[in-house]
Amino acid sequence: MTLNLNIDRKAKVPLAEQIRKGVTTAIEGGVLEPGARLPSWQDLAAQLGVARGTVRTAYEKLAAAQLIEASRATGTRVALRPRAVVKREQPPDAGSFMETYREMTQGPALFQMGVPAIETFPATLFARIRAHAVRAEASAPPIYPDPRGELELRREIAGYLAIARGINCLPSQVIVTGGFSAGLGLALSVFNLGGQTAWVENPGFPFTRKGLELAGLSLAAIPVDADGIDIDHGLRHHPDAKLVVVTPGQQAPLGATLSLERRLRLLAWAAANQVYVIEDDYLSELQLVGRAAPALASLDRDARVIHIGSFSKTISPTVRLGFLVAPVELADRFGEVAACLAPAPGPAVQLATAEFMHEGHYMRHLRRTKRAYAAKRQALLDCLQASVGADRVATPGLAVLLKFPSRTSDLAVAREVSAFGMAPSPLSSWYVSTDGVKSGLLLGVATAPTRSLARICDRLFEVIHRFT
Repeated sequence: MTLNLNIDRKAKVPLAEQIRKGVTTAIEGGVLEPGARLPSWQDLAAQLGVARGTVRTAYEKLAAAQLIEASRATGTRVALRPRAVVKREQPPDAGSFMETYREMTQGPALFQMGVPAIETFPATLFARIRAHAVRAEASAPPIYPDPRGELELRREIAGYLAIARGINCLPSQVIVTGGFSAGLGLALSVFNLGGQTAWVENPGFPFTRKGLELAGLSLAAIPVDADGIDIDHGLRHHPDAKLVVVTPGQQAPLGATLSLERRLRLLAWAAANQVYVIEDDYLSELQLVGRAAPALASLDRDARVIHIGSFSKTISPTVRLGFLVAPVELADRFGEVAACLAPAPGPAVQLATAEFMHEGHYMRHLRRTKRAYAAKRQALLDCLQASVGADRVATPGLAVLLKFPSRTSDLAVAREVSAFGMAPSPLSSWYVSTDGVKSGLLLGVATAPTRSLARICDRLFEVIHRFT
């Protein structure tokens, strides 16, 4: 048979290697079927106009790779082998967790939640600090870093928490993590509560729920009202729970602050029943009105609260950087699990963040960001209220909630407006089950447009009206 091989005599790749690659591609692509006869190396050399030794070298490599077989009786043939399967990237199944994850994290897009504004962050300054840290890391001795995180960053975090969140902790209690999710996974590994019941807020963060399910916990959906998670409901219906996950600073997604009375009741019950409480300090450093309430961990006297924070909303989710504060009694245990299962990210990003905080840049950035977000939120609020009235709009945290009639599919609206570069979060996806689900769109303030806001809101309402 005749092989159509393209030989480039000017290429740096040797001719024998070009022949080998060409035959391999023909076999793996199905052009040459198993058992197909190849020309002898003498005939192919004459066909291509190359030395016979060149083709012989290529055939020897193909035979060594078990792609061809040569014998005096039957000649050179393609070896018998399984038919090649062409693999294609499969999108996540509709309705699956990974499909939900992709929809909630793709972007950048207008009104997307969970990511900070680009224009408010001093990117050039941080890039310069980070570049210096990368050079220092590259020239440092090749030793394993502290799995709990760099001491410089743990010191800065401890100092920041004392000032901003009312938590008095030692650097040894701070574990640097790869974001909130990594901190949650670390805590679940330490507690090892598979088979037990965990309270979760309803509505609440979908990724946290999935993480608890993957750890083998049974979820108890506890409703949320204007004072935060309903402790009485939890005690009446699920008093045997061994874990509680809450966002007491600004409840995600409704924005309520857990009242002091409920905080004290939760801590007293947790201490009396050996229950652990994971505090997701969601957006508390970005409280836009008034001063943020002290962290729940600041009231803990019985080593029940694990405080988890992140730099995703204040610096960037791309740095994958967060932290966890363990009670003194559990700090060594958390350090052991971090060392064996979940060590901190690389030193460069940690040291850059530590310097960014030490020089006062982080606090100044937070002040500027809060002013910018407050202005953005007010502009978005005015635009929405002019169209639907004040009763259908609320302002939870760093979002503006646009409420829908109960029969309107917020999932359908969110998918439709994605074609116009918008990525609001459907409120219904934050609920544990279909019971009592409310419909609406959470419009992220940080990624709200600063120009053409009225035109973009008009386009949003055009889509909404088609579904209502």
